[in-house]
Amino acid sequence: MSVVILGGNECMIRQYKQLCQDYHCTAKVIPKMGGTLKNRLGSPDLLVLFTDTISHKMVRCALRETKGLPTVVARSHSSSIAGLRAVLETHAV
Repeated sequence: MSVVILGGNECMIRQYKQLCQDYHCTAKVIPKMGGTLKNRLGSPDLLVLFTDTISHKMVRCALRETKGLPTVVARSHSSSIAGLRAVLETHAV
């Protein structure tokens, strides 16, 4: 399963990827908006939005780019490891 994480803390990218590996998922973490989001997103199976650390514009762009794709969008207000674990427990198992 491929996971794209938007937002979060830059210093925790390695922990996000490690937790996704524990759930047998490949992860791509995009902490900031930069360049075109369409090329960076690809077509993930699960899109995780950490809504406390990203802008409304980035959320709108991500939802627009994944429209029509079979992507599950999960929103978490907390960008902690526990917040990501809760999302992965729900969607990756």
